[in-house]
Amino acid sequence: MATEYGQGYGLDGGPGHPGSTERRHRMPAALRAPVEGRTWRELGHVLLSLPISILLFTYAVTMVSLGAGLLVTFLGIPVLAGALAGCRGVGVLERARARALLDLDVAEPEPLRMRKQGAMAWMVAVLKSGSSWRALLYAVLHLPWAVFSFVVAVTLWTLGWGLLTYPLWFWVLPMYAGQDGIQLYGDETHRIYLDNAFEVAVTALVGLLFTIATPWIVRALTMVDRLLVHGLLGPSRLASRVVELESDRGVVVDAAAADLRRIERDLHDGAQARLVALAMDLGLAKEKLREDPETAVRMVDEAHGEVKTALRELRDLARGIHPAVLTDRGLDAALSAVASRCTVPVQVEVDLAERPAPAFEGIAYFTVSELLQNVSKHARASWAGVEVWRAEDRLMLQVVDNGVGGADAARGSGLAGLAERLDAVDGILVVDSPAGGPTRVTAELPWRGERVR
Repeated sequence: MATEYGQGYGLDGGPGHPGSTERRHRMPAALRAPVEGRTWRELGHVLLSLPISILLFTYAVTMVSLGAGLLVTFLGIPVLAGALAGCRGVGVLERARARALLDLDVAEPEPLRMRKQGAMAWMVAVLKSGSSWRALLYAVLHLPWAVFSFVVAVTLWTLGWGLLTYPLWFWVLPMYAGQDGIQLYGDETHRIYLDNAFEVAVTALVGLLFTIATPWIVRALTMVDRLLVHGLLGPSRLASRVVELESDRGVVVDAAAADLRRIERDLHDGAQARLVALAMDLGLAKEKLREDPETAVRMVDEAHGEVKTALRELRDLARGIHPAVLTDRGLDAALSAVASRCTVPVQVEVDLAERPAPAFEGIAYFTVSELLQNVSKHARASWAGVEVWRAEDRLMLQVVDNGVGGADAARGSGLAGLAERLDAVDGILVVDSPAGGPTRVTAELPWRGERVR
């Protein structure tokens, strides 16, 4: 598995590149926020939350109370199951609203697990589902928060824009309301109005400050909505972990199948073919042993060379499966052996007080091996370095070279396959390879100590 280096890393330029397609704004974000589409969408979400939460709260409390009251009879179970199913349905609408207005994409919760078919099995599945009860909790908790966020957002929004536009409409007060302007203070004997030019300007300035601050306050309010939708209407952490493990298991199975096919292909095309040819040559040499001893001796010598080549290929194949030096002497010696076969000088530093578990030790070995193969084939480097150390509960690997750079795991190359294999064991692969170099590839693996037998 190898990836191409130096093939125009980030041809689209990426953020900040002169050729980047990212939209540039000359106006600062603070001044741009009051008129941005995102701000208006978030305000729309806050305004819609109040009527929706009122309806949802009323439905949830009424139906659950009715179902709980009817539990003394058989009717309570279907009513309660229907109430929870309705809350799950409202969760679908709330996720869609969050996706449209908050740009929050929340996956659907885990589906109902029914061992049998039928209405009774469905009701049991709804009542046992944790996502159903989380949707009910969302319906209850969202109303007080919706009231609070609605009041805060509407108050600040109207106050800010009202004061900001005061120079445009303050003439309405003396003409139609019978007062000189906005009343700032008043009692039985004295009143203060904002009516002269300076006071009107200061009022507009205060309104500008409120107008600039309000979008960020609304954004903070919608962060709570995001947390509620993500935490209560999405899949549980356990369900997400199960899906992730199922996906990782598929990656591991595919990788193991690919390795088996590679070993079979190498045996069939390499050592097996040489051994077949060797058997034929020895048969011919045996036939010529009496008739032409000199030719037979020459053929035996050639067969001896073929035996050495076949043994070397078998050793290389065995080293590719699991090198003996790794089992006997650990990562330091095994990586030093790999580094000696690299086409550029490689400095190896392994700082481990104890050996990791054999499985993770093997993964670390093959990860560094593939990265050094990339250096040999594509980096055009004159030097490389390998570092291995432990950071708390993580096994850290880093391969650095001074080549041309341009490596990118996002292009579906060998690095992408390596990242998938590491992800299957909760590992991480980070590639830092700007065009022109240097390239720094860092891998993290979970730390598991070697078991003492």
